Amino acid sequence: MQRTRTTTPPPGGAARQGERLMWLTPHRVFYAGLLGAAAERTMGGHGVCVSPAGAPPNRIRIGGGAWQSGELIVVPPHVPHQVESEHPLIFSLLIESESVDPARMPAFLQHCGPVEAPAFVQRVRDAHARLLAASQRGTDFDGFDFDRLFFGEALAPRVLDPRIRKVAEAINADPAAPTSAEDCAASVHLSFSRFLHLFKQETGMAFRAFRAWKRARSLLRYVRQASTLTDIALDTGYPDSTHFSHSIRQVYGLKPSDILAGSRRLALHDAAGGFRH
Repeated sequence: MQRTRTTTPPPGGAARQGERLMWLTPHRVFYAGLLGAAAERTMGGHGVCVSPAGAPPNRIRIGGGAWQSGELIVVPPHVPHQVESEHPLIFSLLIESESVDPARMPAFLQHCGPVEAPAFVQRVRDAHARLLAASQRGTDFDGFDFDRLFFGEALAPRVLDPRIRKVAEAINADPAAPTSAEDCAASVHLSFSRFLHLFKQETGMAFRAFRAWKRARSLLRYVRQASTLTDIALDTGYPDSTHFSHSIRQVYGLKPSDILAGSRRLALHDAAGGFRH
């Protein structure tokens, strides 16, 4: 992962470029930047969207249903949805599902759609201001604790079977690796069928879906690289740019080229790769 700064001119030049940043950690993401004209998407983690102070509420349509609006929107993992924002800037958090106990998450995160939680909304806005100040000083975010900054406390971790945790951590560490379920089952001394059943039971995701999500998530590490889309596709583990584009559009609702274009002046702080302008 790399820490970098990226930004793209918003429609009409409305967004202030210096407000845009992204903080990547192994199990969390905070993004303050452009949403773009995203189509329906399906993320593999718990998603949270917050509108900046003074901005109109964000809008969401879940699974092709009616549009709803609110300052705070929560989307559980694997729920198809479409988000719109009239303001060029949007705040969003992503929490990896295998890292938290869903039954012990804050009550407002156990919903789907607009939620009333004004104290949390203000906390996200304040956190953005603190991170922005640190970013503008050119410092990294090692001194911040993600959960305490945004939630006021550490989120309760999900207790995984040690064998499944070993496999999940290996995929997190190298999402591009050509890891097969058969190889993973053998590495933890489980039969193929038992491994697949236990993996889904423990993480809430089928093995193939988990690996596909982690591979798509790893694109965020590359948004500041001056590589071609083909090179990024290969670096992230896709066999070719066609598979890459299709998978990324399913997850993010945007073409990879649009994601990269919207990240040219985003300050990217990557817990694994430092901070880069």
